This record gives sequence, C-alpha cells and structure tokens, in this order.
Amino acid sequence: MRAWVVDRPGPVPAAPGARGSGPLALVRREAPEPGPGEVLVRVEACGVCRTDLHLAEGDLPPRRPRTAPGHQVVGRVEGTGERVGVAWLRSTCGTCRHCRGGMENLCPSSAYTGWDADGGFAEYVAAPADYVYPLPGDLPARWLAPLLCAGIIGYRALARCDLPPGGRLGIYGFGASAHLAAQAAIARGAVVHVVTRSAAARELALELGAASAGDRPPEPLDSAVLFAPAGELVPAALEALDRGGTLAVAGIHLSDVPALNYQRHLFQERTLRSVTANTRADGRAYLELALAHPPRVTTTPYPFEEADRALADLAAGRVGGAAVLVMS
Repeated sequence: MRAWVVDRPGPVPAAPGARGSGPLALVRREAPEPGPGEVLVRVEACGVCRTDLHLAEGDLPPRRPRTAPGHQVVGRVEGTGERVGVAWLRSTCGTCRHCRGGMENLCPSSAYTGWDADGGFAEYVAAPADYVYPLPGDLPARWLAPLLCAGIIGYRALARCDLPPGGRLGIYGFGASAHLAAQAAIARGAVVHVVTRSAAARELALELGAASAGDRPPEPLDSAVLFAPAGELVPAALEALDRGGTLAVAGIHLSDVPALNYQRHLFQERTLRSVTANTRADGRAYLELALAHPPRVTTTPYPFEEADRALADLAAGRVGGAAVLVMS
C-alpha cells in the first residue's frame, strides 16, 4: 500500500517542492495486519489536523519512526464493508482511576492514532474495534472526516469552557474545529464572537452566524475557547472574560504563554483550563448530534497524492475550514 510517513521531522516548506524536501515522504509498505480485537479499514478519506502538522514539524516528539499521521479517518472495514470512523483516541488501559471515573482521555497509558500507531495518511489502517465509530454509508466521506477530531474536540472544548445557556462565547482562531464548535454554540443560543486575522475566516464566521469577527470581542465574554496554538493570545483572552468567565485551551500544542498579571487576567474568579483529547462518550455524543442536526462542514479537498501540499497550505493559513485527503 501507499502511505505518507514523517520521515524527518522539521519545518514544512511554504510550498512543497521536489519530493523529499519536507518532513513527509510517500512510501510503499505492506498493509497492516490487524491484531487481536482490531479491524482493518480501507481508507476513503482522512482529515488533516493541526496535530498532524505539529507531529510533522517536531512540535510533538515522534513516538515511533516513520509514522503515518492522520486521525480523522473514514473508511470501510475489510471483509464486512461496514462504514466506520477512526479517531485520535486509539486505546486506553480501562483499569486506572481515570478510565474507571469516565475520564479515559486522561489515562496515562492512552495511545493515539497517527502518533503511537500509523494513521490515515495511508490506504489502510488497523484500529481497535472498540475505539472506532460506526458511520452512515450514504454520506460523503469528505464531509464526515472532520467530525472525527475537529468536531469532537470542539464539542469537548465547549463543555470545558462552561458556556452558560445563551452566553457570550469568544472563539480565538477559526479553522476546522472552531468553525464546527461555533455552529454548535450558536445552535444552543450562544452569542459568538470570533477573533481571527484571516479575512476569509472572518467572512466564513459571519456567514455561519457569528455576531462579530474581528481583532477583539466587542463585549465581555462568559466563556472562550482558544483554538489557535498561540500562547501569546492567552492573556488577551483572559482579560476579555467577564467576572467568573472561563477560557479553555483546545490544542495538544501551545507556544509559550507570556507572564500573567493576577489582577488583570485571573482575579474575579476567571478560570483557565486545558482540553486533553476526548473520551469515546464525547465522540458518540457529538456524532449523534452532528448526524441529527448536520452542521455546515467547510472542507478543502486534496488528492491523497498531495498530502505534503495539504500540510503546507495548513501551515501557511491557506486552508478554508478543514483540509481533507481524498483517496483516488
């Protein structure tokens, strides 16, 4: 089979040049052999996540050599044809206090698709059957793929930021996850203010129902989610909160956060929280919601053969909504 692997972690070129000039390499290897309790999935489409970019560039230290990234996989189980999704959370121990307490996302033994094991930047992927999600067979794979991480993580981030009914929500950064979270919040009656430098992202935010899209929120916020991996935005996002507000940081990697001033940023019971992966319960709940009330999923499709270009566009901010690799 063909697979894109992280060959030499490092900066993604602004534009892909000759094959081998960036961190990804297209290779041929044997299709994976599913182990006990696993299924073999023939990939139809795979979303391209900023986490994949972090892995390729070395912000996330590789856990194994020449891993195929990709954890928003839509495909068919070999032998049965069942449509399934393979997401970021690959496995947990099931016995630690976090797993027993319904917080399997915090399991110290958790493993992740496209980091601990090969992911969906390949023609086939093997995954534990207990961690894949059944998906409808009649919906486009490129529409479903972003739901499996961008959608699920956005859903958990909304829970972590304690958004009250009808509350004022700030969203910092407006990529794949943010544009789905914004729609979920608006559907629940929230007033959403988007902060982004991208003119195209501002236009999309307003089309989706955001109350504003600009450099800063026009009113104090009850809650906020930081999707951009920019630690320098944390002080401004905290300062924009009203009394008792909560900021959730939704990303596996964040650049360094500047020094905080207690009076300006945290006093009056403002709260700063992180978001760490998701539980399978989060995944099931979000997918049920999304399939019952389909969001507008804005995608930029790329042929599988152009995964390096998809990462380059993501790194340069040229992707509208979610980038998705589509198999030939």
